[in-house]
Amino acid sequence: MSCDPALLDILVCPQDKGPLEYIEDQQVLVNNRLGIAYPIEDGIPVMLADEAKEWPA
Repeated sequence: MSCDPALLDILVCPQDKGPLEYIEDQQVLVNNRLGIAYPIEDGIPVMLADEAKEWPA
């Protein structure tokens, strides 16, 4: 399942307010500056700091 491109254009990391990289095959939004990734569940990004995972895994 793909994420809406218009949504991806406006999403930023809730922790540092910077841009995110979409990794479609793993369904995550990655912040390489902080080394974290936010999951995308059923096409909806889970943008909660507590849900961020270490990146790369």
